[in-house]
Amino acid sequence: MTAEALIELKRCTVAFGGSVALTEIDLSLRRGERLALVGSNGSGKTTLLRLLHGQLRRGEQVSGERLAMLGPQGHEISQAMVFQRPFHLRLTTLNNLCLALWLRGVAKEQREHRARAALERVGLAAHAQRQARVLSGGQQQRLALARAWALRPEVLFLDEPTASLDPSAKVEVEALIKGFCDDGMTLVMSTHNMGQAKRLASRVIYLEAGRPEADLPTAEFFSHAAPSAAARFLRAELP
Repeated sequence: MTAEALIELKRCTVAFGGSVALTEIDLSLRRGERLALVGSNGSGKTTLLRLLHGQLRRGEQVSGERLAMLGPQGHEISQAMVFQRPFHLRLTTLNNLCLALWLRGVAKEQREHRARAALERVGLAAHAQRQARVLSGGQQQRLALARAWALRPEVLFLDEPTASLDPSAKVEVEALIKGFCDDGMTLVMSTHNMGQAKRLASRVIYLEAGRPEADLPTAEFFSHAAPSAAARFLRAELP
């Protein structure tokens, strides 16, 4: 592992049936980075996100090597992922979080305190006893972030975190994500929102047909330093 690298991919290829989603990816994710994965639909963003997280779909074949830093107990560093359409059980918001903490192995006497602290962090403390599935779209996304934050991950993975939200809900969710990063959490997110990438990311990877065509600090990516394929994407000139 490279010094300070939390996760490394070495010549990783992911295929499903006869389709290749990612081709010979080399990537190091360093502590404290805020990495945005951008590219058109089908470019491999979500597959790369899941590969970094270590959770691929049944039937996907992976070659290459994924290395992850180990924590003090010899397990992989703590991670959490929030999907584009997060799933909530038919339980109260509080119990959705308590269940996640139980599955993570958190002691019973700590669960409710940590769950309530997470709801407070995302502005949902007043909704602790409401059914999660009756919350608005923005509230459900904040609940998913609360569930992830309660697990105290070192790395947070987000798949299009504001794709289906209205403008005010997007602002709320982005503020929460920025706050998590300011606290030291490492972030990897896929997004189609270039403004969001500018606001939240310190590094941008542009994917095309399963290959990274650009991997640059955010300021350089959005300047004239981006390679021609990425520049065409930013000008909306790619098919």
